[in-house]
Amino acid sequence: MPPRNKNSNIIVGLDIGTTKICAIAAGTDSGEILDIVGVGTAKSEGLRKGVVVNIEKTVQSIKKAVEECELMCGQQINSVYAGIAGHHIRGTNSHGMVTVYRNRVVSEEDIRRVIDAAQVLIPNDREVLHILPQEFIVDDQDGVQNPLGMSGTRLEVNVHIVTGSVTSAQNIIKCCNQAGLDVEDIVLEPLASSQAVLSPDEQEVGVVLVDIGGGTTDITIYSEGSIVHTAVLALGGDHLTKDVTIGLSTPLMEAEEIKHTHGVAMVSMVEKGEMIQVSGVGGRRNRNIKKEVLAEIIEDRFREIFEFIANEIEKSQYRNVIASGVVITGGTCIMPGSDELASEVLNIPVRVGFPENISGIQELIYSPKYATSVGLVRYGINSQSKLQFSGDETNVFHKVSRRMKDWLHEFF
Repeated sequence: MPPRNKNSNIIVGLDIGTTKICAIAAGTDSGEILDIVGVGTAKSEGLRKGVVVNIEKTVQSIKKAVEECELMCGQQINSVYAGIAGHHIRGTNSHGMVTVYRNRVVSEEDIRRVIDAAQVLIPNDREVLHILPQEFIVDDQDGVQNPLGMSGTRLEVNVHIVTGSVTSAQNIIKCCNQAGLDVEDIVLEPLASSQAVLSPDEQEVGVVLVDIGGGTTDITIYSEGSIVHTAVLALGGDHLTKDVTIGLSTPLMEAEEIKHTHGVAMVSMVEKGEMIQVSGVGGRRNRNIKKEVLAEIIEDRFREIFEFIANEIEKSQYRNVIASGVVITGGTCIMPGSDELASEVLNIPVRVGFPENISGIQELIYSPKYATSVGLVRYGINSQSKLQFSGDETNVFHKVSRRMKDWLHEFF
């Protein structure tokens, strides 16, 4: 075990996903380019649809991933930026307005007051994860990104508020704590992924980020540099695997292997007469089947996922602002033809999102399945340079909860 280093100069992102748990460590002084120094992965056995359902199994998976990352980077990991996802995530847009009293110049206190005015009533079983200002309006001047110091008598703001289940957040923190880790922050996973795979130009012009994980699919729409819509679908790569299991009458582990080795997203990509070998269930002998059969199973499920995404985009009423198109990421998007099928179903230009601006062990993590982990590291580095806690921070959930409500560091 590497020696403990409380003054470690690394930031660690921990993606606690339905299929895998991944820890990635990077240096804090690498500027725009992330210097990746360690990565560790473990099979996730304690989560379902992005939510912890077995703490003991989740803790063991976290320990395994973190220990592997520690061995690679040569330092003991003490704290992480943990991702949160799942069908319990909700996003809503809101508006707030206050009067500017003091010298008619917008102060930090005015900004805090207008954000408070924009917050909607949150049920006791939910927690604010992020408050994301879209634009400020000073008197009649809209499109203001930072109103601090501007002259005016009325300050307004449009925000996107992301909330999640309190118990889901607490269980993530509990699992990390039992694995010997402090939680620096809990971060919405698609927000993290966007920092790894989207360019500033895409976010400004308008883009949809679709992160297809094992248990869920996260949808985030950007316009004019801000998040305007978030949604979570209870569909993901695991559904593809289960379809293959049922359709080919093969064990789940074999179906996962077949999906990764032979899977394509479109039947048109398969050569006529191409065959693959499939293991039988319960000791039954292996069989040879046409690869077209596998492709038909996968394409049907993929089409369903992309049709749900298309419906969500239409429902959001932001389709007309996504001039950059769609970026799909996550491990499921590695499958050949996924971007072509998505473009066909959505009728929008689509590209696959890879984590960009990384160095070090780049060849190990240059894949859509590491987008969230890399994004969590980038989020952590940005937060470290901007955020200063005050008061009693001995209670981890209290510290994270304070950060969720103290949004100023994310923008100024």
